Amino acid sequence: MSKPNKFDGMMHDYCVTHGFCGLSVTDVIPNSGVVSADEFVGWLLKAEAFDGKKELQVLKDVFVKHMGADQIDAKELLSSYRGS
Repeated sequence: MSKPNKFDGMMHDYCVTHGFCGLSVTDVIPNSGVVSADEFVGWLLKAEAFDGKKELQVLKDVFVKHMGADQIDAKELLSSYRGS
């Protein structure tokens, strides 16, 4: 079994710790460009059909904790998700 990458750790944290298990969020990650914590959390909430205004900052903090910044290149998310 391979070591979890940053994306896996982040999604695990979202799902197990915070109950947001909408893995369909991966369907909307663009192939290029910059992805911010704000954008990613928006996609996560949309995938869950959840209005999480109270949870917004907590969920952004999870992104930054695992990705190391509040904005990263979309390719980094995709390569982590796809295991590249």
